[in-house]
Amino acid sequence: MVRPDLAVDLGPLRLKNPVMTASGTFGYGLEFLPYLDLSELGGVVVKGLSPRPRIGNAPQRIVETPSGMLNSIGLQNVGVEAFLESKLPALRKYDTAVVANVFGETEAEYVEVCRRLDQAPGLAAVELNVSCPNTEAGGMCFGNDPWALAAVTRACRAATSLPLIVKLSPNASDFVGTARAAEDEGADAVSLVNTFVGMAIDVERRCPELSHGTGGLSGPAIRPLAVWLTHQVYRAVRIPIVGMGGIMEARDALEFILAGATAVQVGTANFVRPDASIHVLRGLESWLADHGVASLRELVGTLEWRPRDAS
Repeated sequence: MVRPDLAVDLGPLRLKNPVMTASGTFGYGLEFLPYLDLSELGGVVVKGLSPRPRIGNAPQRIVETPSGMLNSIGLQNVGVEAFLESKLPALRKYDTAVVANVFGETEAEYVEVCRRLDQAPGLAAVELNVSCPNTEAGGMCFGNDPWALAAVTRACRAATSLPLIVKLSPNASDFVGTARAAEDEGADAVSLVNTFVGMAIDVERRCPELSHGTGGLSGPAIRPLAVWLTHQVYRAVRIPIVGMGGIMEARDALEFILAGATAVQVGTANFVRPDASIHVLRGLESWLADHGVASLRELVGTLEWRPRDAS
């Protein structure tokens, strides 16, 4: 039996297979070495990087919810310099695309990190986390407003020659508009969706479970929403899409691919089983082989609108 072709392209970025790990759920990749071979993955997206280290929010920072998880880590990270000095050199040993997730509280901070990462040996691409408050504009998240997202994308596009992926926030009132803004300003791809804002309450203490109050909801509970948003964006833009949101197994990934995603990211599942991304990858390969599909690219965006019982 001929093995299916799993290679995909995210603009100028070629991945040997479509399975990546989602930022914030996989550390810097190195923490998962006891559980899997990073070289099997299409890509690893590391924890969000800021110009300087951040300690994040105080505990409690994670709480389980029905079919999901709320987190309010507060973007804890080692900072871009420590990443370049100690994390990236170790990641270069593995045959996988290393993607740096970038965030800032101002447009200038995004640009600072992108410039520092530009042409770093072993780095394949940059992913912008635009679900961060813009402290220069009253705290509104960059990703919630197409104009703000366009500005930060344009600035980062000018700051780096690396492939640029913009990670969209589902909390935007004009979600498709933000995708178009990213495309118009030079993004090579968009990834979606980031977490939905949510809250869990301890009814005995009458206070939020999370110290920050609210957090980002992820996991299987959001998958139908994420698949729908993926399909909406697929119909609106020409650049590739990386789909994510509650992917636990291969069939979940296939939903995103049929809806229009070229690649996928596995996130919350990593907390359930550390080798979840490999489990998804092997399941995809088996499904393609069983269904006689020669290349994964044949499936992208092939959703058909017809009754379930139609022949």
